[in-house]
Amino acid sequence: MRVAVNTRLLLPNKLEGIGRFSYEVLKRIVAAHPEIEFHFLFDRPFSEEFIFAKNIVPHVLFPPARHPFLWYAYFEWAIPKKLKEIKADYFWSTDGYATLRSDIPQHLTIHDLAFEHFPKAVPFLVNQYYRYYVPRFAKQANRIACVSEFTKNDLIQQYHTDANKIDIVYNGVSEYFKPLHPAEQEAIQQKYSKGLPYFICVSSIHPRKNIPALLQAFDLFKTQHPNAPHQLILVGNFMYGSDNAVSQTIQQMRHKHSLILTGSLAHDTIASLVGAATATAYVSLFEGFGIPIIESMRAGVPVITSAANAMQEVAGDAALLVDPTNITSIADAMARIIQDNTYSKQLIEKGLIRQQQFTWDNSAIQYWNSVSQLFP
Repeated sequence: MRVAVNTRLLLPNKLEGIGRFSYEVLKRIVAAHPEIEFHFLFDRPFSEEFIFAKNIVPHVLFPPARHPFLWYAYFEWAIPKKLKEIKADYFWSTDGYATLRSDIPQHLTIHDLAFEHFPKAVPFLVNQYYRYYVPRFAKQANRIACVSEFTKNDLIQQYHTDANKIDIVYNGVSEYFKPLHPAEQEAIQQKYSKGLPYFICVSSIHPRKNIPALLQAFDLFKTQHPNAPHQLILVGNFMYGSDNAVSQTIQQMRHKHSLILTGSLAHDTIASLVGAATATAYVSLFEGFGIPIIESMRAGVPVITSAANAMQEVAGDAALLVDPTNITSIADAMARIIQDNTYSKQLIEKGLIRQQQFTWDNSAIQYWNSVSQLFP
């Protein structure tokens, strides 16, 4: 059996989000099924670290697919041509893109439909491509995996996709994240926050991530609790459409000296920063899953997150849920974390139990159960 897999997001030192999902799930499935010949389809020279086993045949297709016009050329011309050339029996895509120009069975993973809810938060041509092609990809796919029940229901509501062909494949959490000893926490705080305790948010700085509201809430928290030494560390890069709103908010903050912007960091560094935090504050407006929630839980850190869409589904009763549109709600949650030690410890204990449901081993099993339904 020959299975072709879209692996264009397996990029060295850039395994974020969907790329991490692809890496963790495919690595396990390839190792577990040596009887299958996997053809990994890259759109640029690949790293040997992604050739997990001898049953992988790598291919580099042209053109590099990093723009709507190139996406079209890649998925509607390069991939169908390669599928025919290698005589693939199935095509799997873990990043939400399928091809409309092949008749072989296809499996598609859809992580979210954020572009439908926040159309102005992505460039115009990107949004036009998504809104035209994603419904068609969903219709073309023989089987679909969604990373949450929320995303599944959103797909059904937005595109009237047949619920019977959709499976849930939850994300997992990296083993880098783990509770730190007090001495380790102190060392991290000395390095990054001048020895002061801090809240942390690991997120791309994007309009739907609600960063201005988080900054305003933190500023309110510091104003209401002037003796609290806490800082706010924001880890992530600025994305399309976010610069002005975030920059203006920072300029208006009374306590902007307590804000630390790190930009993008290595995965192990992020894990250390999370493990040394007082709490994670992840109050996005929209998520298809929300990996930082379970990463923080695995690190033994209390979580403040949104009582909205998939974040509430992932968090369960193991996080402090807030209204992401209410600045006071977020600020009050920060105050409760530092004032109520008993409650914070309860969140940590619940989180450590909750995160056990979200392992990459479980994700790989769920994914295999989904794709194997294509087989005769």
